[in-house]
Amino acid sequence: TKEEGAPPPREDAPPRAAVTRRPEVLDDFIRNVLLKMGMTETLDMFQREWYRLTGEGKLSDLDMGSVPDIYLRNQQLADEVRNMQAEMQRQQDVANKAKSTWDRFRKERDFHKMHHKRVVQEKNKLIVDLKRLKNHYSNFEPMLQMMRAKYETAMKEKMLMKLERDRLASRVGSVEAQLRQLESGRMVEEADDTLKQSGPKKPRGAKLPADARDNPNLERAFATPQAGRWGLTKTTQAHSAAVSSVAIHPTKPIAATAGDDSLWKMWSLSGGDLIMSGDGHKGWLSAVEFSPAGRQLATCAEDGTVKIWDFEKSRCVQTLVEHTQAVWDLAYMTDCPEFVASCSMDHTAKLWDLTVGRCRQTFRGHVDSVNSICFQPYSNHIATASGDKTVSLWDCRSGLCAQTFYGHKNAVNSLTFALQGDLIASADADGCLRMWDVRKVSELHAVSTGRHPCNSVAIDASGKVVAVACDDAVIRTYETETGALVQNMSGHTDSVQCVAFGLPTAQSPSYLLSAGSDCSFRTWS
Repeated sequence: TKEEGAPPPREDAPPRAAVTRRPEVLDDFIRNVLLKMGMTETLDMFQREWYRLTGEGKLSDLDMGSVPDIYLRNQQLADEVRNMQAEMQRQQDVANKAKSTWDRFRKERDFHKMHHKRVVQEKNKLIVDLKRLKNHYSNFEPMLQMMRAKYETAMKEKMLMKLERDRLASRVGSVEAQLRQLESGRMVEEADDTLKQSGPKKPRGAKLPADARDNPNLERAFATPQAGRWGLTKTTQAHSAAVSSVAIHPTKPIAATAGDDSLWKMWSLSGGDLIMSGDGHKGWLSAVEFSPAGRQLATCAEDGTVKIWDFEKSRCVQTLVEHTQAVWDLAYMTDCPEFVASCSMDHTAKLWDLTVGRCRQTFRGHVDSVNSICFQPYSNHIATASGDKTVSLWDCRSGLCAQTFYGHKNAVNSLTFALQGDLIASADADGCLRMWDVRKVSELHAVSTGRHPCNSVAIDASGKVVAVACDDAVIRTYETETGALVQNMSGHTDSVQCVAFGLPTAQSPSYLLSAGSDCSFRTWS
């Protein structure tokens, strides 16, 4: 009940609880200190003795009094000191880190300032050089005009002299005709004597075979190689620099290699022994090829020449020099070894007649380097691959382009014909392998081999498997009918530059040779 006369409670001021801090009991204080110090054994001993004395009544209330407040205050101050020391250490770490960052920024500022001064000096020097060049070339314009006027005058005089020459030639022709009529008898006798005394005429060169001829490979049944089971069987260190090309002898277990050390070498595949080597080019060699009979070897190189080497004479017997830049590839005509085709960085391909040692035909039409060349077996057609992203088919007789295959997105590095002559495989710098049907003039398959360029491509004798040499040191084999991957063959330690299939025989099945930038060639079977 409310007492009378008491003032009513105020509703706007809620009651507040008073919080008082009670001093810590002595034994709790000791326990806290021992726990804080990690003295657990002492704590156990203290508690046993404390409770024993308490139970015996030997401790009075005075003995179990509270801890004076000064001890609690000291403990609080000690805790604050430790917290402040930890905070100070963190701030010190932050300051040190900021100082190191500032030092790094200062060094970068000094570096960029120095670099800026150097760039300004180079810019001023370039400005001076440009002004000097402008002054130098400003004198060329009147000189060019004067030379153009002289050229036009010379051309006019040339035309007048040509007309005068034609007029005099016609007069000389009429005079000679009159003299021939007067001296016809004596000239007939002299002609007979000349025919008797003169020797045989100089050869005009080899004759291209007929267009319509049968391909014997169409009737031969070659076994499909088990490329999925192939592995590395032999490694031969061939050159002191990258091996750019490898070729296999048509009838014997012999291989030839060409390298960036300006040498070609011939090796025995059975024992890996060096048989013969040759040098004569003035730069790196790009390709090597055996003649169809296996008695000669052709090489081409950076110096723009094609050389023919004879094994019986053990020397170079011909040097073909009409290319103006590096020659990338060459090939013998399958059934007529008197003809060799070559392609060059000068955007042309050439057909050489080895009987007279001169160029019989020049194939022009590509607008970039011609990187690879191959004869269609038992025909007068040549296929070329170019940096202009096209594959072209040429007629050797007319020198005209018969067909162009479009589809590559980058420079075409290599191409080859199947022995049956109905399939072309080409590979480009984007790592794309494309197969073309020559009869239908259409693309069969387009296969991506990866991100790395393809350097060389080869088709086995059966026409069922194609091998691609890639820049990632891997050789990839595919089925020509479906484009399916057969196997990835790893073993080279650097880029694979070339591959070549060996013809299967009764003594040995089909095999594959590869060569690369690791200065070696390897045998897979």
